[in-house]
Amino acid sequence: MSAQPPTIPLLTPHKMGKFNLSHRVVLAPLTRMRSYNTVPQPHAILYYSQRTSEGGLLIAEASGVSDTAQGFPDCPGLWTREQVEAWKPIVDAVHAKGGVFFCQIWHAGRVSNSGFQPNGQAPISCTDKPLTPQLLANGVDVAQYTPPRRLRTDEIPQIVNDFRLAARNAIEAGFDGVEIHGAHGYLIDQFMKDQVNDRTDEYGGSLENRCRFALEIVEAVVNEIGADKVGIRLSPFADYMESADSDPKALGLYMVKSLNKYGIQYCHVVEPRMKAVGDKIESPDSLLPMREAFKGTFIAAGGFDREDGNNAVAEGHADLIAYGRWFLANPDLPKRFELNAPLNKYNRDTFYISDPVVGYTDYPFLETTA
Repeated sequence: MSAQPPTIPLLTPHKMGKFNLSHRVVLAPLTRMRSYNTVPQPHAILYYSQRTSEGGLLIAEASGVSDTAQGFPDCPGLWTREQVEAWKPIVDAVHAKGGVFFCQIWHAGRVSNSGFQPNGQAPISCTDKPLTPQLLANGVDVAQYTPPRRLRTDEIPQIVNDFRLAARNAIEAGFDGVEIHGAHGYLIDQFMKDQVNDRTDEYGGSLENRCRFALEIVEAVVNEIGADKVGIRLSPFADYMESADSDPKALGLYMVKSLNKYGIQYCHVVEPRMKAVGDKIESPDSLLPMREAFKGTFIAAGGFDREDGNNAVAEGHADLIAYGRWFLANPDLPKRFELNAPLNKYNRDTFYISDPVVGYTDYPFLETTA
């Protein structure tokens, strides 16, 4: 009988509220653009079940909360009956293999154009400042953004309500909870960051005012489905989609302290070294103050490999580590980490194509030997 490899920190159990996780390797929410006409597809059943392990946490790709939430082609939603029904077999497949499944809910805000909007209208945001064209991940195509329309103060409760309803729909679809997407320059992040938010009403100006929208959404979602089913993703240090803040440390700390009042299940934060998509930089900043202030489970994401994921857990910098590109390319990532096996390389060119198989469910598993 072969000796068992020593248990590494990433593969130790963690109790996240009522969820008994068997390891700390989390599938990060990854936009895959294969939900045709905003409806999740049967090929997602295989994709998610491939990446499920007994007692593992998966976070589903960002799903729009309304017909104004979309900013990219073929991203799923959670605002129609058809979408809810389409998610059910995907969630069932994850649960059948013993996984814990949260769904990320989002609104793109100004990271959109009129082609994705109902009746070709302008995208909505906290501001009417346009986003400059952005080079897409393939390094070739450039996304064009329609100048947004600034939401009126009296319209904001409707958007908060959209998040509430999407959360309810996620639970109806069978998900164990939702992750509110408050990161990466999308609508909630646009409100929080002072580089973008130029409002003069109660949703702009001071740090408290800029965080008001995010916290109203948290409160509405917690009241709808329960705090034990709610997480949030934040990226205070990032400058994705021209959404930077002049004092990210204060922003991050204010948010986690405020979140403690609601008793949410987890906070999922992007490392300061991930200033822009795909670029890992040396950063003097740390998530440790946020980690120490937050009372729930703390998930860190952004550029982790096996070694620094282990170190982050061992040193108490995070409870769980979310992996994106490596999990995308290695459906059995926890097993590979356990055996310290080589990893499949990911192919960035197939991250966002609409093919139901290529770059999606065709990454190989480790050969299993008897």
